[in-house]
Amino acid sequence: MPAVNALKSVSLHLVPPDQEDSATHRIHRLMLQRESLRPMFRAAWDELSHQFDATELEAWASAVLTLANVNAGPACLIAYWDASRIAAERPEIAPLIAAGQTAADICRHAGAQAATTALRAVPVASRVLGSGPALARWWRTMELLARQAPESLTPVASNIGEILTPGTIDAFENFVAAGLKFASGNKARRLAFFGLEDDLARRMIARDLGSVTFLETEVELKAFITALWGKTPLLRSFAADNSQAPQRRSSIAGPLIRLPETFRGVRGDAARALFRAAAAHAQAHLVLGQGLFPVGTLKPLQIALVNLIEDARIETLAMRQLPGLRRLWAPYHVASPSGVVAAPTLLARLARALFDPSHVDDDSFVAKGRAMFEARLPRLDDPAISREIGMLLGNDLGQMRVQFNVKTYVVEPVYRDDGLGLWDFGENAPPSGEVMELPVDAVRMERQETQEGGNNSEPDETGSALGRGRPVAPDERGVVIATYPEWDRVHGIERPEWTIVREVAVRPRDPRLIEEALNAADALRNRIGQLVRGVRIGRTIRLNRQHEGHDLDLDAVLDAGIALRTGQEPDPRVFRSSTSMHRDLAALLLIDISESTRDRLASGATILDVERLAVAVLAEAMDRLGDPFSLLAFASDGREDVRMTTIKSFADGYDRGCAARLAGLTSGLSTRLGTALRHAGHVIGKTNSGRKLVIVLTDGEPSDIDVSDPVDLVEDARRAAVGLKSAGIDAYGVVLGQAGAQAASRIFGRGNTMMVHRIEDLPGRLSELYFRLARR
Repeated sequence: MPAVNALKSVSLHLVPPDQEDSATHRIHRLMLQRESLRPMFRAAWDELSHQFDATELEAWASAVLTLANVNAGPACLIAYWDASRIAAERPEIAPLIAAGQTAADICRHAGAQAATTALRAVPVASRVLGSGPALARWWRTMELLARQAPESLTPVASNIGEILTPGTIDAFENFVAAGLKFASGNKARRLAFFGLEDDLARRMIARDLGSVTFLETEVELKAFITALWGKTPLLRSFAADNSQAPQRRSSIAGPLIRLPETFRGVRGDAARALFRAAAAHAQAHLVLGQGLFPVGTLKPLQIALVNLIEDARIETLAMRQLPGLRRLWAPYHVASPSGVVAAPTLLARLARALFDPSHVDDDSFVAKGRAMFEARLPRLDDPAISREIGMLLGNDLGQMRVQFNVKTYVVEPVYRDDGLGLWDFGENAPPSGEVMELPVDAVRMERQETQEGGNNSEPDETGSALGRGRPVAPDERGVVIATYPEWDRVHGIERPEWTIVREVAVRPRDPRLIEEALNAADALRNRIGQLVRGVRIGRTIRLNRQHEGHDLDLDAVLDAGIALRTGQEPDPRVFRSSTSMHRDLAALLLIDISESTRDRLASGATILDVERLAVAVLAEAMDRLGDPFSLLAFASDGREDVRMTTIKSFADGYDRGCAARLAGLTSGLSTRLGTALRHAGHVIGKTNSGRKLVIVLTDGEPSDIDVSDPVDLVEDARRAAVGLKSAGIDAYGVVLGQAGAQAASRIFGRGNTMMVHRIEDLPGRLSELYFRLARR
């Protein structure tokens, strides 16, 4: 294509009669009548005529006419001409023509202002995405938005620079798709999302889509850590951290290891290696550590140093057992023996010196720390050395008056945890997911995630793995009792407050229906009765040195005799007795009553009839045992209508009223299992029992009317089940038939799933499962 052609000097002019029907002729004639628009049009035409031939200019003129014919208005035409002048230096005019045609389509769906704003956003989009296929995809996405959410196109175009921060067209397409799915037809929510007023939108923009996420590495991380230590780790991710603050470190909370959702700026294999290093370090603490350090009156700097020495102690022990760990951790120790003399710098240098004995650092503080650590190597199994060295070095740094800002201090190197899990804060212990601030005189906590805050991750990735229910005002569909987050598998994010749970009262029926069904299953009731009578409710323990009892404590008797012979007053507690330590167990039975439970069996009974009998038999047994339990039934009709029916709460006794509600259950609707699990966790989490058990009774995989791919709800339910486990709640799935077998194994794990191939066997199998679990 020639750079300069016959039309190089073309401006406004009359064309020969044989060209009067051309778009070029019509647009020139139109501009002769628009004096105010003529200068802008002429400038654009002159720029383009230097680069493109007559055929290409004809196509461009046709695009201008298309905009004029849809009443795009002067502002939109000027925006298109400005975009054309900017694009005139490029070798192809096709993207520019496509832009004009797409802008016209946007005008038809969303109006002239939206089309104008979209054209004004083109320079920014071109600068980020280029002028090739990525820009064409950008235009297609903008047109899609104009058709599905016309009011949202202007906010998107106005904020295009910020929205394109991730720098890829995939990120932009994901952002728009997530916004449309997030709002689900709610215009106000769409405007908040695409106007970047919503936290989810800001998180998506700030996320580095090129990085490796925790979810992508979770499976391999678990396998890697299990291979190292022979113990399966409990891993969860933090909610996304999109601030400009330093990268948040991993954290240990009891047996749980929490890792960042991503390591900012680290990609590909480097990110996977960093996840492995961080998880291996944290699990080493759990395997080789020996209890928590009491905070006492330690100063912030002393706490930081105790953490550092304990890290070095644990890593040294770990590398003695597994020498290859040195290769895993060494790349992150990069502190050099120079730089500004500040506490964080000196701590990083000391960390490297303790990790690598061959590293040379002549600083007196670093040398003293290394000497103290090496002197205590014979006592390396004793965690007390960490507190000893940390307190002494903390005093030294305090006397040096080096700069130490406790609010900005971050543990180095990056793979090490924040140290929060090494300390016993007493009654002030922070929940998992908090950031510790250490003021000058004492230790205090500052929350960075709200109780209701969300991630995900794995599964919660929120401050709470379960998600927390929020009370919501009732509406015409029932009493709204809570909202919960839900995992978006496609976009790898957790949508906060996405599902709504409603309490739906059941219409009771005659309790004699349940009683007659129980009487008909007399053989089963007798078998369960034997289990009740023979179950080991607790274990008997021996109590020595008692004031009274059924036997003498020989050791106490001898001590009393010695005391008498030596003229001392003997201890009168010379008896031995025994007592029973009772099981401390609460159970919640979650019953699926979706439409599929209406199916009839060969006997003529429905699946729901069999479920009722199974629940009645088990409830009768649990009531006789005295175990606290609750019965909940659930079904769903979209994300805003997840229905929970309370048959029996933990506070109620099991009586004929419960039997009447159980008899009144009816089949219908769908199965949004993830939300039901989160709500079950919320309910049972309020009990004071030491052990909590949720048993889900279902006949299929999760599904709902507003979710096209069932895998989405399976993954959400899996994250909810993992959240229950992280909260100390055991979750088990009892699956009727073959339909939901694969999904249940994915959700609960094979070891926590019981298949009931013959649905008629459910009453006996369910009760046997409970007694087996109760004995653990």
